Amino acid sequence: MQLYQVNGKVTLSRVHPTFVGCSLKTAEAYGEKLLGRPSAEPDLVVVWDDLGAANGSIIAVSDGGEAAQPFRPSQKPVDAYNAAIIDELNIPKT
Repeated sequence: MQLYQVNGKVTLSRVHPTFVGCSLKTAEAYGEKLLGRPSAEPDLVVVWDDLGAANGSIIAVSDGGEAAQPFRPSQKPVDAYNAAIIDELNIPKT
């Protein structure tokens, strides 16, 4: 699971039948920002979001094979899934 920041939404003109009623968001990796490193090019990922994350929200994303697990036994063509919306993030300085 990795942290991403939501920066937009995806609108489909033709929808796969298993995507009816879902919300797809675009997000970019947030880990480099947490470490204080500038990221060269944002690596955008399309994330299945049924939690209602808004633009700017930090979310926990599972990807790959684990992304489709919440939908079992039905199958959905999902590669990234929003598992949590992070309300607050505290990283102690060492």
